[in-house]
Amino acid sequence: MADASNVATPPAQDERTQAEALAARYRSVFVDLKNFKIQHELLRTIPVELMFRYNFIPIEQKDDAVTIAVSDPSQLMLLDEIAGLLGHRIEVRVAMLSQITDLLKKTEQSQRVLDEASEGLTFDVLTGEDNQDENISIEKLTSEEDISPIIRLVDTTIFTALERRCSDIHIETYDDSVHVKYRIDGVLQEAMAPIAREHHSTILSRIKIMSELDIAERRVPQDGRFRVRYKGRLIDFRVSIMPTIHGENAVLRVLDKESMSETFRNLTLDVVGFGEDDLRSFRRYIREPYGMVLVTGPTGSGKTTTLYAALNEIKSDEDKIITIEDPVEYQIRGITQIPVNEKKGLTFARGLRSILRHDPDKILVGEIRDQETAQIAINSALTGHLVFTTVHANNVVDVLGRFLNMGVEAYNFVSALNCILAQRLVRTVCEHCSHPVTYGDDVLVASGLHPEEWRGFEFREGAGCMECGGTGYRGRTAIHELLDLTDSIRELILEKRPSSEVRRQAQKEGMKFLRESAIERVHRGLTTLKEINKVTFIEASR
Repeated sequence: MADASNVATPPAQDERTQAEALAARYRSVFVDLKNFKIQHELLRTIPVELMFRYNFIPIEQKDDAVTIAVSDPSQLMLLDEIAGLLGHRIEVRVAMLSQITDLLKKTEQSQRVLDEASEGLTFDVLTGEDNQDENISIEKLTSEEDISPIIRLVDTTIFTALERRCSDIHIETYDDSVHVKYRIDGVLQEAMAPIAREHHSTILSRIKIMSELDIAERRVPQDGRFRVRYKGRLIDFRVSIMPTIHGENAVLRVLDKESMSETFRNLTLDVVGFGEDDLRSFRRYIREPYGMVLVTGPTGSGKTTTLYAALNEIKSDEDKIITIEDPVEYQIRGITQIPVNEKKGLTFARGLRSILRHDPDKILVGEIRDQETAQIAINSALTGHLVFTTVHANNVVDVLGRFLNMGVEAYNFVSALNCILAQRLVRTVCEHCSHPVTYGDDVLVASGLHPEEWRGFEFREGAGCMECGGTGYRGRTAIHELLDLTDSIRELILEKRPSSEVRRQAQKEGMKFLRESAIERVHRGLTTLKEINKVTFIEASR
């Protein structure tokens, strides 16, 4: 069977035509592996080096026969050899070589090494003599035979996390085992089978050494960071260690600054996920000469990304833009960014006062947490600055109560505000395995939809494939609700009317709420009913 490394990659259509012709010539069946759903249990029974050596993928096993996909069914001697090595009769299907290679490289190689690294763990004395900028690659992980099993496990866990677009690695300790989980597209997934509890302290010690933390301290939380080089770029990891009743837990936050800095250089509001009307309105507000643009939502809802996109669109050489953030996770060229350092006394309030002495035109305050910061930000908006900021609240109406409860003067707050934007993130359907589905009336009613309007509608869902790791989702998009501070809304706030009244008035004036924004994304086939039901409240069908 031809070695993939020595074969020039033909155009996809030509390769498919050739593979289909080969299948017809040898009276076999052609299979398209693009939407192939991986059978992990079957893959685990076959040595990974065997699949790489002979370039085949096992598809299914029935009784004593294993069905495999190969690119060249004419190599009968090699097929007999595979059958002998597997100890089973084989049934041959024909697939494109590029798909077989991609499937092996993308999905199973790193996972199999990860599984193998977690088997047969033994205790080793660990030293801190490791280079934190050392390259991390699949070649390094598979070639070093004398590496400690614990070091191999931790390094491979990190490598696989980067391969899978993971944002956080969670190491959780239970009374009898240690669980490693990845957060991908905002959802936790098991990274591997549970590890024996006895290896817990050694794994945590390795992470502490990498992060330059105290390995002897196990009773108080610790925070640190380390760096690896991956595919030619440096990636930072922010580490948090926390004691629990069963031992210490660890969370490693992935900060791919170099990749994100490149992304943020070209970031605009077009890619954030706005509806057309909200995008038009929001763009108008971020170009006002002064006032406050307030974005709200829970942690991890993309508020900072939206504000960065807004700043990217309006920045110019004529304006001075200064930000104060905790922390500055991504750098934007042409903008002055200040990190909060509360240990040294640099709080949001103190930093904001200093910023105002530097003659800025536009200011970004990472988060408003207290009355002092809120008051300074509002005064800045009232005195000719355009202020962008965030606050934690559930929706745009709750923000109003949050500020008023901080003791902020209602008149000043309302005068300063240009708009309030609430935001959430929903996972998007994987385009590689997306397929249409329809729901019965009971599901539609339970989701707050009118059966008359939605009966027979073809929703989109992902079946699960190698591109999305079997989840059916790949990537995320934002849903929004935008409150325009019209005169009638301002009057209701100043009169301290109930939030339900403000909400009704906003709806009369055409405001779309989070749930409506989410349903619109479902209608466009971007996400699923299940996903929006998890992220937003279901409103009774009207």
